[in-house]
Amino acid sequence: MASGGLQLLGFVLAFLGWIGIIISTAMPQWKMASYAGDNIVTAQALYEGLWMSCAMQSTGQIQCKVYDSLLKLEGNLQATRALMVAAILLGLIGIFVAVTGMKCMKCMEDDQVKKMRMAVFGGVIFIVAGLAALVATSWYGNRVARAFYDPFTPVNTRFEFGSALFIGWAAASLAILGGAFLCCSCPRRETSYPPSRGYPKNAPSTGKDYV
Repeated sequence: MASGGLQLLGFVLAFLGWIGIIISTAMPQWKMASYAGDNIVTAQALYEGLWMSCAMQSTGQIQCKVYDSLLKLEGNLQATRALMVAAILLGLIGIFVAVTGMKCMKCMEDDQVKKMRMAVFGGVIFIVAGLAALVATSWYGNRVARAFYDPFTPVNTRFEFGSALFIGWAAASLAILGGAFLCCSCPRRETSYPPSRGYPKNAPSTGKDYV
């Protein structure tokens, strides 16, 4: 019963992590313009994401522009896109696989070992999806930090971490943690005992007794 609760908890955490990965991928606030300079006064906030760049006016109006061409984008941005999309697809596959192996589902009830292995396999897929999202967000954040501390970067073009990065880190952690909980439901191997040996039969008496 305890393993069933741990399995359900793992699935819920992994599912929430997958939802967070989708939200993080769609958000335009992967990096935001930094106003750390002394004499910088601006009436708008600038954001850049994986798919578009946005400008929010002081009045609250937001204007976004989708990136025109895929071929004109930097290779790092394209790789980040690919990793996040791969994490979403892997998470979707992990959901179907893990649901099949959940104890509360009636699928594959005739073979409990295979059913539990499906849950473990779904957990592994969630872990891989979380790692892909973690690599993508960390890689992107590292590039933002390096450009921020680069002395050759103009002050008015420096960016800081956006809220989408923090959501991505939290979502990736949830997916990895939930996948680990699902893997904890791995069926234990039953100890195999050797077949019991019967006692040797007494040899037929030859009529000779030795003292």
